[in-house]
Amino acid sequence: MKVQNFTMHRHLACLLLFSAPFVAFAMSTPVNFLQCLSLHSDNATSISTLIYTPINSTYSSVLDITIQNLRFLTPSAPKPLLIVTPLHVSHVQAAIICSRWYGLQMRIRSGGHDYEGLSYLSEVPFVMLDMVNLRSVAVDAEDETAWVQSGATVGELYYRIAEKSKTLGFPAGVCPTVGVGGHFSGGGYGMLLRKYGLAADNVIDAQLVDAQGRLLDRESMGEDLFWAIRGGGGGSFGVVVSWKVKLVPVPSTVTVFTLQRTLEQHATKLVHQWQLLGNNLPNDLFMRVILQSHNSGPNRTRTMQASFNTLYLGGVDALLEVTKSSFPELNVTRQDCTEMSWIESILYFAGFPIEGPLEVLLNRSSNTKLFFKHKSDYVKEPIPESGLEGMWERFFEEDEGVAQMIWNHYGGKMSEISESALPFPHRAGVLYKIQHLTSWTDGGNEVASKHVSWIRSFYSYMAQYVSKSPREAYINYRDLDIGMNNVKGDTSYKQARVWGKKYFKNNFDRLVHVKTAVDPGNFFKHEQSIPPFSF
Repeated sequence: MKVQNFTMHRHLACLLLFSAPFVAFAMSTPVNFLQCLSLHSDNATSISTLIYTPINSTYSSVLDITIQNLRFLTPSAPKPLLIVTPLHVSHVQAAIICSRWYGLQMRIRSGGHDYEGLSYLSEVPFVMLDMVNLRSVAVDAEDETAWVQSGATVGELYYRIAEKSKTLGFPAGVCPTVGVGGHFSGGGYGMLLRKYGLAADNVIDAQLVDAQGRLLDRESMGEDLFWAIRGGGGGSFGVVVSWKVKLVPVPSTVTVFTLQRTLEQHATKLVHQWQLLGNNLPNDLFMRVILQSHNSGPNRTRTMQASFNTLYLGGVDALLEVTKSSFPELNVTRQDCTEMSWIESILYFAGFPIEGPLEVLLNRSSNTKLFFKHKSDYVKEPIPESGLEGMWERFFEEDEGVAQMIWNHYGGKMSEISESALPFPHRAGVLYKIQHLTSWTDGGNEVASKHVSWIRSFYSYMAQYVSKSPREAYINYRDLDIGMNNVKGDTSYKQARVWGKKYFKNNFDRLVHVKTAVDPGNFFKHEQSIPPFSF
């Protein structure tokens, strides 16, 4: 697909638009914005039904439905002046043109899972582009590819793949309500990480609307921009409307198990041993560890619980051979394991009954919304048992069940891909990634400072055991504590590199070069967007 051609009158209108004096925002802007959208859209008749302003009765429900972090679902949280829910690519193009004309920032939401709410929050006047209506998934089982629009969730993608094939899958995330737009933009990973790498490693084409309103594909955007959008984070380079992905083979039978061990069952030694396994396990095996504290020790005392959450691409007999030879201390038995199809394993790891209907994957609204603050780390040397014991002590300082860590093995395919192949640099040399979580419902935002303070203190303790210079982080686990751009005004390269190097290491410089080439005016911006060099 080449750059979409505009009609002559639209070309003239755009020239007049961008050469005209700046138009200040006023109360009449929603009406004028609607007129602007109609002028610049190929499908103008439906425009009025796609715009929501605070005076609309459905505005709040449209805004709130996919907000996952209840810390930001408050009356005082900054809200968009308008919500645009495009049905066609031309609506996206028009929204960009009109947002520039009215001097409004744009925030782009696919599934609402941004940990810091940057897809739906801004301290300056903004329009939210909600991709919810652009969520088609077209699977070509014979070609082993699919085109998926950015408003689709990974659950919808999995469901559509399963409709066409029982032996094809895709290496995306565990949570089915995550939007593919943000997920793919930051890399994206799941239980197939060690076998097939990231979701972004398996993107082979894309359609993007740039800051000028042009629709580009891989050929017309060029390899630099195509590289940047696959792991460079969302909201920096344009609006990716759809992605072409390479589907991956999965066996007809996979095997899963989840084994839980407490400190009284030697969890410390097992977790320490688990750290040494990653690079020695077959690529068909993915075993993550979920760590949480509970009052389940002797006499209801506080203890740590380690859950070994595992997927094996094959049958139970082969899995037992692997665990017996590589991790006999865990003592996995046949009774611990369950054979199933790959799509049933998607239900299993998402916490749904495997005998339940697959249609649960089509539900875009999560039933488990929480107040939370999350962080991330990468570990390159095993943490000693003394370090683990120090972690347990700090977990006991937080309320029961509130704090959690998820450790994901690397190695396998991830070690085979160069750290410069995509913006996502965390490849060879990484033993595992940590997601730090503190999440709660009791007390709401009134106790947020307590829990956020705890996770920041815990993160400081962990500094001695994780990657250094830079202390690496995962862009899809966005964390404004590690640095941010100016909310208003420009942000220099020097300021942005504080957080940029942590997410992207040396790839940050190339991302800045790409940004400077494709969006020198910095239209697409937020608190952790890539800045152009001129700023």
